[in-house]
Amino acid sequence: MQKKLTRRDKWMYGVGDVGFSLTYTIIAAYFAIFLTDVVGLTPAVAAAAIFIGRTSDYINDPIIGYISDRTRTRWGRRRPFLLFGAIPFALVYVLLWWHPPFQSQVALAVYYAAAYMAFDVAATFVYMPYFALTPELTSDYDERTSLTTTRMFFSILGGLLAFTLPLIIVQGFRPENAGRILLMGATFGLASAIPLLLVFFGTRERAEFSQLKQPGILESMRAALKNRPFVFGLVIYLFTMVSMDILQTILLFYIKWVVGRESQSDLIMGTIFVVAIFALPLWEFVSKKMNKRYAYIAGISFWAVVQLLLITLGPGSPIALLMFLCVLAGIGVSAAHILPWSILPDAIEWGEWKTGERHEGMFYSLITLAAKIASSIAIPLSLLVLDASGYISSSATQPASAITGIRIVTGPIPAVMLCLGILFAILYPLGRENYSEIAKELEARRKAKSMEAK
Repeated sequence: MQKKLTRRDKWMYGVGDVGFSLTYTIIAAYFAIFLTDVVGLTPAVAAAAIFIGRTSDYINDPIIGYISDRTRTRWGRRRPFLLFGAIPFALVYVLLWWHPPFQSQVALAVYYAAAYMAFDVAATFVYMPYFALTPELTSDYDERTSLTTTRMFFSILGGLLAFTLPLIIVQGFRPENAGRILLMGATFGLASAIPLLLVFFGTRERAEFSQLKQPGILESMRAALKNRPFVFGLVIYLFTMVSMDILQTILLFYIKWVVGRESQSDLIMGTIFVVAIFALPLWEFVSKKMNKRYAYIAGISFWAVVQLLLITLGPGSPIALLMFLCVLAGIGVSAAHILPWSILPDAIEWGEWKTGERHEGMFYSLITLAAKIASSIAIPLSLLVLDASGYISSSATQPASAITGIRIVTGPIPAVMLCLGILFAILYPLGRENYSEIAKELEARRKAKSMEAK
């Protein structure tokens, strides 16, 4: 029987997500408005730069997943990537927040597309092996939810810091604050390397997984596509994370232009994430009492309704009402953080049960690849909606059409995405009972192989 994870094990693994959450949440929340309101790119040009930067990264995830599956060192398969990739990941991140002395929109777009490409390559080397550690640390159905809850505590904590502290440093996304923005990028880039090093020194991989047969890259991809629980879990994750990406991108626009509360941005965004942290035990409890997919359906349905309610507010709406809806949104955000990630690792055991092979690196690389593809389309399209609605870059006011465009991106679009995720959760084929039987059988197989090897 596998040894249970200690609280220290969970915390040393979970803390790694602080770095990813800080960097990616800051990009999601502020990069678009940095490009439009500080650098001066039109929304369409900013969308092009982001699209090019993100699409160029499609090939990295399967390659790194394939390599990490086959890495053999005295430190394990995944952890060496964290040790050697942490500092490059931090340094390249800083390049995103420098405003080069170019006047041409094309030259600026090329620079930021290239910076985004470089960052994504560096990030892939650390986050993909990190995510693939989850199924290797524990195979227990509920313990994975607990491990994911711990990781999402740090993820949401990173999001809370990302939505509040940068605003204190930057003091407004305006051209005259470009130096402060670069300082912000350097501060959080370097701070994000430390948690990855903590994961390296604080976790240990299970040695038996390194001894399993490792198929070729095409065989691994075919195994993923034939794994029905993985495909359904992937789609659930995809629709949830794309909704999150869109909302993180548009939230500051919403606060600034729809409800007219830019000076209270840190309070509003901080409320969402503080509530999300405190709601994590709620969803862990619900998933244990029910089933992961039922908990997902309940939490995401709730969040979709809240998003539709938020777009009914305006500058004259009471701050108390806005904050109340932010509290409700935080409960939904909490469910979106923990439940898709706790569903996905179970498909690894289902695949091993069927084929005798494990493909953690490849599976997680396909998850992050699919999320990148969807986000690289959804986020630029959100900016194109703003452009089509008449959004004016670096302006003190916006036309009514632009406000309507922001409302559309904040409410109906994410709500539709979340509902599609709910549909696939309803059809998800792997529950607690059949997973528990699979996990017991696999542990027996591994024990038998271990005895044979001796």
